[in-house]
Amino acid sequence: MNIGDVFIYGSHGICEVTGLQDMCMDEKISQYYVLKPVYHAAATVYISSISSRRKTEIRHILSADEIFSLLKKMPDKDHIWNNDNRKRKELYRQILADGNHYELVKMVKTLRWHKQEIKNTNKNNKLQISDEDFLKDAEKALCEEFAYVLNIKREEVIPFIYEQ
Repeated sequence: MNIGDVFIYGSHGICEVTGLQDMCMDEKISQYYVLKPVYHAAATVYISSISSRRKTEIRHILSADEIFSLLKKMPDKDHIWNNDNRKRKELYRQILADGNHYELVKMVKTLRWHKQEIKNTNKNNKLQISDEDFLKDAEKALCEEFAYVLNIKREEVIPFIYEQ
C-alpha cells in the first residue's frame, strides 16, 4: 500500500491513502496508514500497517473498462430472489460482504424489480425493511465506486446501469 493509492476499504467505501502515522496502541508504537474516505471528507480511518485483517477488507476498484464489460455481460432478467426471508437475508448479507460486483448488480436489479412488482400489484405494499436496507447498501457500494471511476454523479449511476 502506497500514499496516493485508492481502493475500497470495508464499509468505509472508497478511500485514498494520504499518509503514514506513528500511533501508540497498548503501550507500543506502530505505523498506521491514514485513509481519507472519498465521499466522507470529514472522516479519517487508520489501519495498522502490519494488520492481517486489512488484507481481507481491501478491494481494488474496477476500471472503466471493467465496469463496461461487467454491465455488458449482465442479463436483464437474472434475478436472485428467495421467497424464504431468512435465506434471502443470508444470501444478501454474503453478497454485500463479498463485494462481488456482478452479484451486487444482480441484487440491485432484483430488489428494484421486486419493489416495482409489489407497487404494480398492490400500491399499499412495500419491500420489507430488511430488503430496503439491502438495496440501499448495495446501491451505495455500486454508486460510490462507479461514480468515482466514471466521473459521474452518484445519482446518475443506477440509470447508467439500466442503460447499458
